[in-house]
Amino acid sequence: MELKKLGNTKLETPPIVFGGNVFGWTLNEKESFRILDELFDKGFRCIDTADVYSRWASGNEGGESERIIGKWMKDRNCRNQITLATKVGSSMEQGGSKDISKKHILNAATDSLKRLQTDHIDLYFTHWDDEKTPVTETLSAYEQLIKEGKVRYIGASNLSADRLEDSLKAAKENSLPKYEVFQPEYNLLEREHFEKNIKPVCDNYNLSVTNYFSLASGFLTGKYRKESDFEGKARKDFVEKYLNRRGLETLNTLDEIAEAHKTTNASVALAWLMQQPSITAPIASATKSSHINAFIKAIELNLSKEEIGRLNEVSKK
Repeated sequence: MELKKLGNTKLETPPIVFGGNVFGWTLNEKESFRILDELFDKGFRCIDTADVYSRWASGNEGGESERIIGKWMKDRNCRNQITLATKVGSSMEQGGSKDISKKHILNAATDSLKRLQTDHIDLYFTHWDDEKTPVTETLSAYEQLIKEGKVRYIGASNLSADRLEDSLKAAKENSLPKYEVFQPEYNLLEREHFEKNIKPVCDNYNLSVTNYFSLASGFLTGKYRKESDFEGKARKDFVEKYLNRRGLETLNTLDEIAEAHKTTNASVALAWLMQQPSITAPIASATKSSHINAFIKAIELNLSKEEIGRLNEVSKK
């Protein structure tokens, strides 16, 4: 499997980053270990998580995903074979405020390292912006963590274009660590914000992009086509907004292209992302072996210019 470089770092990732938000949420520990073993065996060894995953699941307090990943890496003795990314900036309290102050970042990093049972994080993301902490303060926290060997490189997610560019300028002007990877929401049905606002900044500063919600929380797989399909499901709040004319027409086009290639809608949607010049590697999650097989098929799939054009046209607003 061809690996891709992440920004101006020594880190590499497969063409698809695995999203660890499912660990402790839609997968329990035993099921998570099974999926992690299969991912590892098939070469998907870049894992993205966050300190708050999977806080939203009933009975959870946050940190469940990190704990599962940490326990698995220790049990399998494979930490040095994993590119590990996690995030900071959200409160562990339900409804808590965002916080990227130096104090919070340093404390949260210590907690994440304990849960992950490792002495370093390969790629540490600013998860959300609190819009009040000076960008230099946030970057100085990362500077300390890097000097202490606890973090290797940094990235950002969900920052506005202005705050992202301010951070990149401040890093250069003050000789502080620079964000090397940006993580936006981006998929066939969520295009406008990234393409118009964030992409120009990423291109200008040569940031790698690892987008999340690559399959629109599962909607682009085609399994949610009417309200009854997602009633009572964990992802209902994420996918019901796509159940409209644009969403259904996009699914129809995915159906046709998938049928032509004898593959799945998920593979086509991921292939579309991987063929976007600005995308380094989309993030996607899996709960079954068939999902991982869709990753492999997506990597092998080469969509034609006509197929890319059809998907671009049907999915635009």
